[in-house]
Amino acid sequence: MEDIIKELEKRREQAKLGGGQDRINAQHSKGKLTARERIDLLLDEGSFEEYDMFVEHSSTDFGMEKNKIPGDGVVIGSGQINGRLVFLYVKDFTVFGGSLSLAHSKKINKIQDMALKNNAPLIGVLDAGGARIQEGIDSLGGYSEVFQRNVLASGVIPQISLIMGPCAGGDVYSPALTDFIFMVRDTSYMFVTGPDVVKTVTNEEVTADELGGADVHTTKSSVADGAYNNDIDMLSDIRRFIDFLPSSNIQSAPIKETSDKASRSETSLDYLIPENSNTPYDIKEFIIKAIDEGDFFEIQPNFAKNIVVGFGRIEGYTVGFVGNQPLNLAGVLDSDASRKAARFVRFCDSFSIPIVTFVDVPGFLPGTDQEYGGLIKNGAKLLYAYAEATVPKVTIITRKAYGGAYCVMAPKHLRGDINYALPSAEIAVMGAKGAVEILYRKDIGDEDKIDKHTSEYEERFLNPFVAAERGYIDDVIMPRNVRPRIAKALKLLRNKKLSNPWKKHDNLPL
Repeated sequence: MEDIIKELEKRREQAKLGGGQDRINAQHSKGKLTARERIDLLLDEGSFEEYDMFVEHSSTDFGMEKNKIPGDGVVIGSGQINGRLVFLYVKDFTVFGGSLSLAHSKKINKIQDMALKNNAPLIGVLDAGGARIQEGIDSLGGYSEVFQRNVLASGVIPQISLIMGPCAGGDVYSPALTDFIFMVRDTSYMFVTGPDVVKTVTNEEVTADELGGADVHTTKSSVADGAYNNDIDMLSDIRRFIDFLPSSNIQSAPIKETSDKASRSETSLDYLIPENSNTPYDIKEFIIKAIDEGDFFEIQPNFAKNIVVGFGRIEGYTVGFVGNQPLNLAGVLDSDASRKAARFVRFCDSFSIPIVTFVDVPGFLPGTDQEYGGLIKNGAKLLYAYAEATVPKVTIITRKAYGGAYCVMAPKHLRGDINYALPSAEIAVMGAKGAVEILYRKDIGDEDKIDKHTSEYEERFLNPFVAAERGYIDDVIMPRNVRPRIAKALKLLRNKKLSNPWKKHDNLPL
């Protein structure tokens, strides 16, 4: 027995060393932590339970039978984050470059299955060189097994991907199927085909960072939801992020104790919206001053800045926030903003997270670029997401709500539960100038008449009262009371029950 125990300890130490000290040093020299160091920072101290530490590949091609390392390039297990159960797999770049073999994929499959059976979030940490070429079809089949489980778990448990090194080829599609992707600047990148292949096929010269770095995917492609300067910053913020999410679709997010009273009034909000309706202001100020302790976790803050989405809390309960941002493109809806918000709304609905929407939208962005880029279908994605959602929906129109964009931004007509407007709200088919030029075309050129028509139109329509008279707005509230009124509405809706007609699945306008 003593010999077996010694052998066990020897094997454990060998497995924990991964690809060896030289490769660990190489990992550190690139500014990256090792797989096990990342686990130690992400999980509560002493909570990690590892599985399949001794698994090795069974490949015999290309001399691989002589090259085996325990763990085979991925560490899997369960642990706790702030006392809550999570499952995770962490690729180990020091072992075969983290490349995926059949044995490697089966380890990931095991932890995916365990997460789904136990209704707990799954976190994948990727730092890998793609498929293990020596295993050919076994490696490709292994990827597909991972993808299939990603799809089955979608909407059942939160799936989070942390890109902390290279992520190429087949490795990129599993993250793309998960709910959130976060990257590290300068050390991580994602692309289907790398710079060398790009140069061969298209003759373009591009670096890995230019092709698929964190800044590219958080500002241009929208593949990633956030970027961090280093591993430590990312892992510490993910611990905070997890607390906003439920463990599964049959559980609620943890309720966080707060001393921030729901009745708190913010008089500064009464002066936030400028008198001139074309002057911008920051919608985030409304969100941050409405939520508990100003604790806002924004999603995709550097992409489609004309709309803001993210998580906050009201009375300790997680809430999803969406707001048109007048500081960028006047808060207009375009293809990027519509897709960004639609995905966020659908995540919230999947996991029973109430949605609060701040509306200040002058319409959809005109132009050939938008129309050729599919604005009609992209705008319909957001419309579809709000119409499909059965969670509590509270909407506050802060200023403009014009035309089709009014119809998209969670109005009463899309089963909005409680819809408020501020005194500054302007709810109409279009702005006064455009409307008058259509309604009184014959008077164009007579400035006195046009000015008179414009004043009459503004007085009649550019206010919240027409909508309130028809019951499309439940109340007109003061900006200072936004937090207490949201809190009361969400408390009222806490036991809301609403279901959609049975269907195998929907057909979202992709």
